[in-house]
Amino acid sequence: MGKLIVIIGPTAVGKSKIGIELASQINGEIMSGDSMQIYQGMDIGTAKVQESEMYGINKVKVKHHMIDIISPQKDYSVADFQQDARKCIDEINKSEKTPILLGGTGLYVRSVIDKYDFQVDVNHSIRLDLLETAQEDGTAELYKELKEIDAASAERIHPNDTKRIVRALEYFKTTGKPISSAMVADYGCSIYNPLVMIGLNISRPILYERINQRVDNMIQEGLIEEVENLLKAGVKPTNTSMQAIGYKQVVDYFYKKSSLEETVRIIKRDSRRFAKRQLTWFRKDSRINWFEVDIDNPLNIIDEIKEKVGRNINV
Repeated sequence: MGKLIVIIGPTAVGKSKIGIELASQINGEIMSGDSMQIYQGMDIGTAKVQESEMYGINKVKVKHHMIDIISPQKDYSVADFQQDARKCIDEINKSEKTPILLGGTGLYVRSVIDKYDFQVDVNHSIRLDLLETAQEDGTAELYKELKEIDAASAERIHPNDTKRIVRALEYFKTTGKPISSAMVADYGCSIYNPLVMIGLNISRPILYERINQRVDNMIQEGLIEEVENLLKAGVKPTNTSMQAIGYKQVVDYFYKKSSLEETVRIIKRDSRRFAKRQLTWFRKDSRINWFEVDIDNPLNIIDEIKEKVGRNINV
């Protein structure tokens, strides 16, 4: 199905800056592999790239895909993402440019690059009921229920990951079968050839410091107001989009479940935990070529990355 470059790494490591510079130098186009940047109007909390940031040092603007493609009031599954992203990669290859999947959400990236088949029915009524339960009573009881009916999925899903817990319970209540039996994956067997996977990382203390600072910046840039505007526009707390880190916590703040100070603390905590889970997920993939990012000069690894890419892909 053509060539593909994948750049992955934890949140706040600097994937966008490095990915844009690489794309600008090799005639590439970028697709977001983030499960929440697909939603319109969710810019601050998802750290969505701004138009002014889409340029490399050479002033070449890099085209971006899989951003702002759907209303936050609509559901959009990983299976939907898989279909749209693969179509996008195919179109970029046909245009004789190089597709670069810039990823952060492990399952979404894996679903695109590997033989990952989804046979998951959707039951919106059951999903809504479960989301309302999570909103009113918290996620702990739902997670306990998931452990009883699908221990394999519960082991993979974080106890605070409302979105995935609800999805797993929804599938079971719809089909009577655990969702872990519904996804067939051939790990490590990519549908793309050649494929080059680049991993970006920094030391854990620096990463956590950057995450904390990013959350502070989001608050200053208007995350609270962004969530408020989404709710006023008719987006419901139970919508999948509102389960994103940052948005879910601010919704709780509006419902007087936490103070602003506590809300910020929880967003930072959950963002750090998410970064840790990202690294755990990606470390299992032996195809990834890892690079340490120099925070003071993040672009100094571009030549090394280009060399690694050039050994495998004609760009």
